[in-house]
Amino acid sequence: MIGKLKGTIDEIGDDHVLVDVHGVCYVAFCSARTLSKIGSVGEACVLFIETYVREDQLKLFGFMTALEREWFNLLQSVQGVGAKVALGVLSTLTPAEIANAIALQDRTSVSRAPGVGPKVAMRIVTELKNKAPSFAGEAVNIGLKQELGEGVAAAPVADAVSALTNLGYSRDQAANAVAAALKSAGEGADSAKLIRFGLKELSR
Repeated sequence: MIGKLKGTIDEIGDDHVLVDVHGVCYVAFCSARTLSKIGSVGEACVLFIETYVREDQLKLFGFMTALEREWFNLLQSVQGVGAKVALGVLSTLTPAEIANAIALQDRTSVSRAPGVGPKVAMRIVTELKNKAPSFAGEAVNIGLKQELGEGVAAAPVADAVSALTNLGYSRDQAANAVAAALKSAGEGADSAKLIRFGLKELSR
């Protein structure tokens, strides 16, 4: 089993990279995000690897971080999500953005990924909602976002987030702003105060 590759970039394709490790070249299939960050031909690179062994093939999938690799596997635990779709999701959203979208039950963000229709997006946000916090990585305010996604957030919080999204901010931006507003305005603040403080946060 290959867990990590350290070598030199030999070639970059549309969906893969060729990594030269002491004269042996490995083909690693990657997300568009990974391919855009990996570097140029001739440069050193490190990839976290997920090895797929099937009866008729052996495939390596490469990731910039171990967290990306974990999300790749987690996404495939959802019915209808294979390696190609999982890479599509990781091409479209960062691990933190995936965690935020799942916590907020934001199917629209997930369905932006190639190969993800409304039904698959719904399954991803529903089936992974209890697992997202463990794989949140750099995602912030994940607890508050889960409360919003599940409809159990306090009324002033939910109203403030709704008001900010109506002003054109994304649900994720609004949730982060209201979470910051709660810290400065206090837990008992009403929605008007949270909106005011939230807008101040968003204008920074």
